[in-house]
Amino acid sequence: MTQIEPDLPENYAAALTTLKGLVREAQLRAQRVVNSAMIELYWNIGQTILERQAKEPWGSKVLDRLARDLRAEFPHMRGFSRTNVYNMRAFAAAWNAPEPIVQTPSGQLSWSHNVALLNKLNDHELRRWYAARAAQHGWSVAALEHQILTGLHTRTGAAPNNLEARLPGEGTDLAQAVAKDPLVLDFLGLTEEAQEHAIEEAMTLRMAQTLAEFGPGFAFVGRQYPLDVDGDDFFIDLLLYHVPSDRYVVVELKAGKFKPEHLGQLNFYVAAVNDMLRLPRQAPTVGILVCGSRNERTVRYALDGSAQPLTVTSYTYEALPADEKETLPSPAAITAALEHDPADAVEA
Repeated sequence: MTQIEPDLPENYAAALTTLKGLVREAQLRAQRVVNSAMIELYWNIGQTILERQAKEPWGSKVLDRLARDLRAEFPHMRGFSRTNVYNMRAFAAAWNAPEPIVQTPSGQLSWSHNVALLNKLNDHELRRWYAARAAQHGWSVAALEHQILTGLHTRTGAAPNNLEARLPGEGTDLAQAVAKDPLVLDFLGLTEEAQEHAIEEAMTLRMAQTLAEFGPGFAFVGRQYPLDVDGDDFFIDLLLYHVPSDRYVVVELKAGKFKPEHLGQLNFYVAAVNDMLRLPRQAPTVGILVCGSRNERTVRYALDGSAQPLTVTSYTYEALPADEKETLPSPAAITAALEHDPADAVEA
């Protein structure tokens, strides 16, 4: 805490805080301007190379020489490596729309973000899709690469849900925000002993990554969140808050195969949160059931009978590299282990 000398005005600390905020805002604006200028420069260099190559034989030897000469002329600039010059050419080829590059989603991202988009994706529309979301949600490069690796565009809004039926007018957009299928929980490092409580524990320990996987705008409220319903105690596995839509989100974890009664429990928790926690200004609570596996038809029937807005998703290890995936049990193996009744072994 800043110590204020006695002879300073009473409101000095508040004024200093305001000025610090102004300085930081100016720094951020300057960084954005510098970044935009660099992105525009790199695109222009790449475009110039493409135009020259279309008219005369500018092969790899010419580009290598160009990189060396630019480094010699601008020794304090770190961006003129051979690899980066090739990236500039690829960048210009990838973003060749008529609008200026600084007006595209890519123009709002760092050069490292754009290189990741170039290296990880071949489809122009997918690049724009991921670039727009990276700019909107402020993803780090690592977060962007994770979302590309795990195919976010195929998972967004894919989980079976009844959100549009239960929340007419907003359910479709909400499904895009919260109904992701599958949830990619590779980072949890689950073992053969994985049970619901183990998944909860792992999620809580890695909450930042867990919230990122659920989607942007989620905040952690509590794990095993207690509800006292007229003397009966109940505990919600994970209670989150979705800030953009101003609503609670109840998450129930079932490591085994989906069963219709799971939605009955989730339906109860959502109704209880609406009655006991939700304020009048807040939107209706939504429930997410995360399970190891599911039968699509069974899920659809169960959702049709649920009064509350719910979605059902599974988790997967499929995004892990093969060598890392081998160190963890498959979702099928986890499901089989969890559905095994220890009493069977005793009777045998």
